[in-house]
Amino acid sequence: MSFGSAYHGSVSKLFAPPDADQATPSTVDGVLALLRERGGRVTSARRLLLEAIFEAKGHRTAEELAEEVQARAPDVHLSTIYRNLDDLQELGIVVHAHLGHGPSTYHLAATAHGHLVCDGCGAVIQAPDDLFTSLSRSTRARFGFTIDPHHFAMLGRCRRCQ
Repeated sequence: MSFGSAYHGSVSKLFAPPDADQATPSTVDGVLALLRERGGRVTSARRLLLEAIFEAKGHRTAEELAEEVQARAPDVHLSTIYRNLDDLQELGIVVHAHLGHGPSTYHLAATAHGHLVCDGCGAVIQAPDDLFTSLSRSTRARFGFTIDPHHFAMLGRCRRCQ
C-alpha cells in the first residue's frame, strides 16, 4: 500500500471501513480527513482522484479516472491511480463492479447498487438493492453463501433488445 513503511501492522486494520454508526464522508475534504485520521497521507494525486470520483456521473474505469487526473497532473501514473483506488476501497469510500466483459468500474460506495447489463446493446441499468434481497436470502439459506450484488452484473437482454 502507499501509506508508508512506518506501519508494520496490517494495512487492513489501518483502513478498516468506517464504523457502522459512522457515516461515510460525502465530500472530498471529508474523505481526506478520514485518510489523515487513519494515518494516510494526503497527496495531490489522491485529491485529484477523489475530485474525479465525486464529479463522475456513473461508473468510471481506472483508465478513465487516470485520464481525468492526468489532464490536470500529467505526471500521475496509472499505477498510482490503481493503488489509490485499492486504498479507497479498503476504506469503504469506493466500490468496484464488473459490468459484463469489460474492465472493472468504480463509483462511490454511498451510491452502491446492483447492475443489470444488456448483452445486446450494452446498456447498464442500476438496480436497487431490494431487487436482490430474495436472491441473497435464498443463497444464504440453501448454500450458506452470502452474495455481494454490488460486485457483479446480472447479464441479460433489455426491453429494446428482447
